[in-house]
Amino acid sequence: MTASVAQQPALKRVMGPKLLLLFIVGDILGTGVYALTGQVAAEVGGAAWLPFLVAFVVALLTAFSYLELVTKYPQAAGAALYVHKAFGLHIVTFMIAFAVMCSGITSASTAARAFASNLAVGVGWEASNLAIMAIALGFMLLIAAINVRGLSEGVATNVVLTLVELSGLLLVILVGFYAIAGGDADWSRVVAFDTPQDKNVFLAVTTATSLAFFAMVGFEDSVNMAEECHEPSRIFPRILLTGLGITGVIYILVSVCAVALVPVGDLAGNDTPLVTVVERGAPGVPIDVLIPFVSMFAVANSALINMLMASRLLYGMAKQRVIPLALSRVHERRRTPYVAVGFTTLIALALIVYVSVASENAVAVLGGTTSLLLLAVFAVVNVAVLVLRRDPVEHEHFHTRTWIALLGAAACLYLVTPLSGRPVAQYEVAGGLLLLGLVLSVPMYLTSRRRGENLQVEHPEDIPPRDLP
Repeated sequence: MTASVAQQPALKRVMGPKLLLLFIVGDILGTGVYALTGQVAAEVGGAAWLPFLVAFVVALLTAFSYLELVTKYPQAAGAALYVHKAFGLHIVTFMIAFAVMCSGITSASTAARAFASNLAVGVGWEASNLAIMAIALGFMLLIAAINVRGLSEGVATNVVLTLVELSGLLLVILVGFYAIAGGDADWSRVVAFDTPQDKNVFLAVTTATSLAFFAMVGFEDSVNMAEECHEPSRIFPRILLTGLGITGVIYILVSVCAVALVPVGDLAGNDTPLVTVVERGAPGVPIDVLIPFVSMFAVANSALINMLMASRLLYGMAKQRVIPLALSRVHERRRTPYVAVGFTTLIALALIVYVSVASENAVAVLGGTTSLLLLAVFAVVNVAVLVLRRDPVEHEHFHTRTWIALLGAAACLYLVTPLSGRPVAQYEVAGGLLLLGLVLSVPMYLTSRRRGENLQVEHPEDIPPRDLP
């Protein structure tokens, strides 16, 4: 590490167990369950809770690997740092960092479509697909303007946003319990599998899990807060597992209430499924008007955070000269990476247009692509934790069992492959994004070869971490 980096002051440790738990819960909650519950139900019928349960188990297996790595290397860099330490290969480190960046863009694009759909429902407008696309594009441009202007998100803001997101889901659960107590639920739907004709139950569940996993992502972001936590090696295991458990229970309860109250046919293909659940569970009570706006708030926050992450990661890679240096330009007055913001926004706009035109279900394609990219990253991280066993450290840290890491890697890898029933459209989007990353890296690679330099990511720790503006 260079002297200039080593001499920089350490991040201030401000987060204890309670704030870390709120950060983890708030980061996991958001677009996924608000937008994709209907799509999951379309794959498996009334047993929509099962893919969320399987996704929770897969996330839990990978979380154990992250716990060993974050308590072993309590630094703010995440997967890029772990993979770099394990394999030391520039191309692998670069593609992992770029895949994480792309997952942020696809996640934000999913949120933009969900925002547009909830806005239309909230104002009582039966908008066409073209109108939803136009609103999503305008929303993404607004996010870019905020991003360029500059944003300082503190822990207190995250607490408020988390409570708002959580309140919407708790409202759905309470309405569901109220309707169930009144005898308005059909429990036979909760255990009924209704799969597409071309899929058996196992394939339908894995396809739905690939979508449901989008709702579980976010726990990996917490490792970027390690340098700002008190005693991270001690508190992280308990808090991360607690946060995952809370969100997993909430998701399962929401999905059970949804299918018990609303026929699967009304949920399938519905971009605002939870609004429909509240309408059916409490007819005549005007609380259903709140859900679209709570959903908008949740997905807007998700989009903003993910575009912040994506632009900062792109800026960090450009600053290290692994992609064109122009992408690291900073606005003189605003002190924001405006070129990186503009570039990531263009990608997001192109994605929204492409999936809106090419697919009947843009939200499912974008959400599935996000989980595809992150599952690939998680598979590599699960392997990296075993490789790094040869790198002992002096302080005590969490240890995951070898079989858990291997099972996590196998599960993630399976959900990445076409064997899981994942649609081709998701591979097309993910492949196009990763190809773009390779194209961006070629000019810098050729330049370094001419100069006789060894192009590599020297310090993944210097790449601005996810969720930090």
